[in-house]
Parts: sequence; C-alpha cells; structure tokens
Amino acid sequence: MSAPANRILVAHGTRKSSGVALIGDIADRVAATLGSPVGVAFVDVLGPTPSDVLSALPDRPAVLVPAFLSRGYHVRSDIPAHVAASGHPDVTVADALGPDAQLVRVVGDRLIESGWAPGDSVILAAAGTSDPLALRDLHTTAASLSAVTGARVDLAFAATGRPRVDEAVAAARRSGARRVVVASYLLADGLFQDRLRASGADIVTAPLGTHPGLVRLIASRFRRARIPIAA
Repeated sequence: MSAPANRILVAHGTRKSSGVALIGDIADRVAATLGSPVGVAFVDVLGPTPSDVLSALPDRPAVLVPAFLSRGYHVRSDIPAHVAASGHPDVTVADALGPDAQLVRVVGDRLIESGWAPGDSVILAAAGTSDPLALRDLHTTAASLSAVTGARVDLAFAATGRPRVDEAVAAARRSGARRVVVASYLLADGLFQDRLRASGADIVTAPLGTHPGLVRLIASRFRRARIPIAA
C-alpha cells in the first residue's frame, strides 16, 4: 500500500455529493500538475478532518493548502486548531487562495463563458464572513474585478453578511441595470451556489471549480511551501 499524501488540500465541506466530488477532482488535477499525490481534508460537515489526515503522517513533513478564497475564521482558527490537535511536529500551512490576481482572472473567464457583456451590472457573490480581514480580502477582489469589467462590481453574500445576493440583485434592478450578472466567488457547487441561482439574477456564473487557473494557483501554493516529496 502506498504511503498517504503529505500534501493536503483543505476545504470547507458540503453535504452535496457533487461538491465533494469536485474537491476531489481539483486535488487530482493539482496532483497531476505536481507529479505527486494530493490528499483532501474538510474542516466542517464531513471528514476526514485535517487532524485525521495528519495523524496518518506521524513521521513525515506535511503541507496544508487552505482551499478558501479569503483569510477568514477557517483559515486562521480552524485549520491551526486541527494541526495542534493532530500533534504532528512538522506541518506547514500555506496562504489562503485569495486575494490573488489569478483568482480574479478565473472569475473573469467565468464571466465571459456565462455570456456577460460590458454594461451588465456585476455582483461578486461570496459565501460570507463576519471576519474583518476576510471582508477586506473580498472587497479587494471585488475592486480588482471592477478593473476587468470596466465598471463597478458590488460585493454580496450567500450566507453571513449584508447585502445578501438577492438584495444586491434587487438593488441593481432598482438602479436601472439592463442585466444583472452574479459572479460566483465559490469554489464548488453546493447550498451557497444554489442560493446564487435563486437570487433573481439574469446570469449566474459557474463556481471556480476545476478552472486551470485555479489548479495552477493551488499547485503554486504547494510548491512555495518547499515540502519534500516523501518516497
């Protein structure tokens, strides 16, 4: 039997089987890019947890890449708590995926694929957070996306935070928007993406998913951690 992967992609978790499968698919594509295995762990909803996976690597250095788009609670509290609980002596936790110019390019590609056109009102839709640092990250991403679309991009949330996505869509319509496009700033399909679809927007883009730019960004996070590949 081969040894467990010492590179671990850590995601939130979802009850939607398609979302779980997508995280596995992303990890597989990153593994193919790196030429070495990438394991998967989840901080909520389902397992294995990061501490579960790290417990199987007692004598091997490990690197965790948080599959989160901003530096919120899960990145700054949950993941470190799992590392501490595992008792593993040699773990590197990489930076969150966002904010990053590569992610903005991925969202831009998703907009183009969806049929977005200049003049459409664009809302960047995130899961949501009450963490001030994460909020700053999300506003940074919205501002960067504005430079891509050539017009203001508003930020809205599927869960925690205001405005909610449906509120932002309604506000855009009241302001006279010809079409309203919700740009999904979510990693995978699931409950939050369902809320975007139900927001009343004319177009809702696909989650970031297995976009090659996202795969390259995650692979880059692993490479920068400089963890050797165990034999």
